[in-house]
Amino acid sequence: MPASSRLAPAIVIALAASPTVALAGTLDYSLYAGLEHSNNIALSSTRPMSENVLVPGGTFTFTQMGSTFQANVAGTFEYRKYLENRFDSQAQTQIAGQGNWTIAPDRLDFSIEDYAGVQPVDQLASDSPDNQQQTNVIVLGPTLRMRFGEAARGQFELRYINSYASRVDEFDSSRGLAAFRVFRDLSPTDQLSANVEFQRVDFDNQPNDANYDRKEAFVRYTSTLARFNADVMVGGSRLEFDGGRTTSAPLARVSIGWQPTPRNSLTLAGTYQYADAAQDIITTPGVFGTQTVSDRVEAVDPFVNTSGFGGGNAGISTGSAVIGSEVYKEKRGEAIWNWRAERWTVTVSPSFSKLRYIDDQTFNQTDRAISVGIGYRLRPTLTLSAFGTADRLTYDSLDRKDTTVRLGLDLTQQINRHWSWHVSVARDRRSSNAAGQDYRETAFFVGVVYRR
Repeated sequence: MPASSRLAPAIVIALAASPTVALAGTLDYSLYAGLEHSNNIALSSTRPMSENVLVPGGTFTFTQMGSTFQANVAGTFEYRKYLENRFDSQAQTQIAGQGNWTIAPDRLDFSIEDYAGVQPVDQLASDSPDNQQQTNVIVLGPTLRMRFGEAARGQFELRYINSYASRVDEFDSSRGLAAFRVFRDLSPTDQLSANVEFQRVDFDNQPNDANYDRKEAFVRYTSTLARFNADVMVGGSRLEFDGGRTTSAPLARVSIGWQPTPRNSLTLAGTYQYADAAQDIITTPGVFGTQTVSDRVEAVDPFVNTSGFGGGNAGISTGSAVIGSEVYKEKRGEAIWNWRAERWTVTVSPSFSKLRYIDDQTFNQTDRAISVGIGYRLRPTLTLSAFGTADRLTYDSLDRKDTTVRLGLDLTQQINRHWSWHVSVARDRRSSNAAGQDYRETAFFVGVVYRR
C-alpha cells in the first residue's frame, strides 16, 4: 500500500494513542451498526439488483488547543458487508484533519494536514459500489514565524503535498509549496494579510508536459464578530506548464457567516480560481469555514454520518470530483440557511458550480442544486425528519443533462444519553438524456448508534 494511503489512519491512531494529547484534548465519537436494503444497489437502469448490506462504523472528532500542540480532526470509518455477495466488502475512510506542533513559541511550528475521502472512479457513471475509490491528500512542513512590531508579523512556509487515489493513477502527484505571508492586526477582531505562494506540481504517472508551476499573490481580510464573520481573499494566479504554455486568471475566495438571531444563521461562500482535483481538496475541503462538507450534508440528510443514507452510501458519502490531473477554471457559489425553534428545524442550501477545463474539455460542466431538510420533535426523545435534494448537472461538451432527485424520511429516538435508534427510507431517481444512465432506487435502513 502506498505510504500516502496509510497516513490518514496513522495520524488518527497516533493522536488517539498519545497520552499527552489524549489527556489535554477532547475526543468525541459515535459507533453505529445497521442493516440496509436496496432494491437497486448498482443504480442500474436495466438490471436492478436487490441487496442487503451490513454496515458497522464509527465517527469521531478530536480537538486540542494546547500551547505545544493544536489539532482539529474529524473522521468516519465504515465497513460494508454485502450479504448477497454481489459486491466485495469495502472498508472506507473519510477524514479532514489539521495538526500543529509548536517547536519554538512564536518562532517555529511543524504542521500536518490530511484529507481522505471516497470519490468516483468514473464521474459519468452512477454511484454504484464498484465505481468508488479511496483518495488521500496529505500536506506537511515547517512554518517560520517573525514579528515586525506590535501589530504586524510574518511567516514563511514550506510544504510537501502528496495526493493518491486507489484506482485512478493520473491523480497521484508530489508537490512542493513555498509561501511568504505578512499579517497586520487592524483591530482585535479584524486582520489583513498579504500573501505570495509558489507551488511546483509533478504528476507521478503523466507526461512531463502535464507538470506545472503555480504562482499566486493575494490579499486576505478576516473578521470575527459575535454574530458575523467574513473571510475574503482576492488576487491572481499564473500557471506555467512544462510544455511551454502559460495561463493566468483572477483568484477569489469568499466566506461570510451571519447569525441575526439565536435561531437563524446564514452562510454564503464563493470561489473563482484555477484548480485541479487535489488542489480543490486542499483549499476547499469545507467552504463554510469551520463547517465541513459533511456537516452541511448532515444538516439536510440527518442520517448520513450515523449509518443511513448518503447518496446511496451509508455513513460516508461519495464525492463528485473528477479524479485526475486536469486543471480547470472553477466558479462556485453556495449558501446554507438554518432555522431552529423549540420543536422545528429547517435547513435550505442552494449551490452552483461551473468547471471549464484547460486541455481536455470532456468534463466541462455546470451544476445547480438545492437541498432542504425539515425536522420535527414529536416527543422530547423522538424526532421525525424529512429531507430532499435536487441536482441538475450539465456536461456541455457531451451535450448531456442529468437530473437527480432524492427524497427521504428518518425517525430517530434517543433512548438515553448514549444510545439511539434510527429507521429511514429514501427514494432516488435520476433522469438523463445519456443512454443507460437513468435509474430508480428505494432503500430502507434500520440501525442503532452509541454516542460517547
